[in-house]
Amino acid sequence: MVAMRSLTGAVLAAAVLALGLPLASASAQPGPGRVDYWGSYVGGGKADRQVVPRSMSLPGQVAEVGTSNSTDYALLTNGTLYAWGNGSHGELGDGGTADSFSAAVQVRFPAGVRIASIPTDVMPFDTALAVDTQGHVWGWGDNSAGQLCLGTSHHYLTPVELPFSDVTAVAGAGLHAVYDASGTLYSCGSGRYGELGDGSMQNARTPAQVPGLDGQSVTTVVASYADAGALLSDGRYLDWGLDSEGQLGNGTVDQSSDVPVQVPLPGGVTQVAQGGSFNNNGQTIVMLSDGLLFGWGDGHNYQLGNGQKGVFSSPVSFSAPDGVTYAKLATSGATSYAVSTAGVVYAWGAGLAGQVGDGNRATAREPVAVDSGATSVSATADDVAVNLDNTRSG
Repeated sequence: MVAMRSLTGAVLAAAVLALGLPLASASAQPGPGRVDYWGSYVGGGKADRQVVPRSMSLPGQVAEVGTSNSTDYALLTNGTLYAWGNGSHGELGDGGTADSFSAAVQVRFPAGVRIASIPTDVMPFDTALAVDTQGHVWGWGDNSAGQLCLGTSHHYLTPVELPFSDVTAVAGAGLHAVYDASGTLYSCGSGRYGELGDGSMQNARTPAQVPGLDGQSVTTVVASYADAGALLSDGRYLDWGLDSEGQLGNGTVDQSSDVPVQVPLPGGVTQVAQGGSFNNNGQTIVMLSDGLLFGWGDGHNYQLGNGQKGVFSSPVSFSAPDGVTYAKLATSGATSYAVSTAGVVYAWGAGLAGQVGDGNRATAREPVAVDSGATSVSATADDVAVNLDNTRSG
């Protein structure tokens, strides 16, 4: 695989074809229901490493894809949800604890429940979340820290309804989760590093309110190993939790915050992705309203996209390859991703677990093109999934 930082127009198209990747505008697009995924599952259960994109067939058109450390999820346009990967903690949601790597299994919701959305950034450790068409949120899998807000630490092998209504956004990672319900932000689970954002560093098995949003509505919530963040309707971005690698973006290092802090950026944010898989990594990348791109936090694997290695406690700018415009962003443990306006998937950063997707398991200092025909991407820890545009016919 070669870096594509300097390729443009027809040159990019020729290079993508030479690499064996399907062009987004090619006439032979797959039929309904295909997700590409690669990288490695971590956590309980068996390993399943894919160093280049592999396809999973689904029984209908895919609306959204989501990832956890151990499992991939595909929401179909008919409101059903499918999962594949590790199932040792019930995260497949099919009532058992067996793994399923070769086929997607349907998540078992009660009769009449249709799912409207799933978190794409991202799911808690060995745990899954989904929001139905009535604004109720459901959770299943690991609940050892109480991240499902049910007041228990029981595992759940099929989805259970959580104690919220009018849910508009949800995210989780590590052993915590954050929920936007009826215009108020709540967190549950582990609070060791302040990742609940409630002004304490205590765990919470029942909903703990996140203060400091100045009455602004939240448009997006994100989460990583021990951090969380909220994008407000006025374009401000606030985050909280672990700061071991400058993850808070406010110029500090190793000064974790148990309440939201605003990240100083030169414009309003329209898109945010947060990553990190342990207490010694973590980063955030954002897109501003004018299309400019910034990142901060851990850059030891070049995952911030600025071509430099190290810790960056304040936002630094990065850019797409020449002639390319990014439309969607994602970032995992120590690797970052983007889907271009042409549907090409780019990856940069750590690759040891196959998460770059170019087949060689080396660190990618610059973006490499690894897939195409995509509309969105989700990444957690070492696990990546992309939704393919199955409707294009040239």
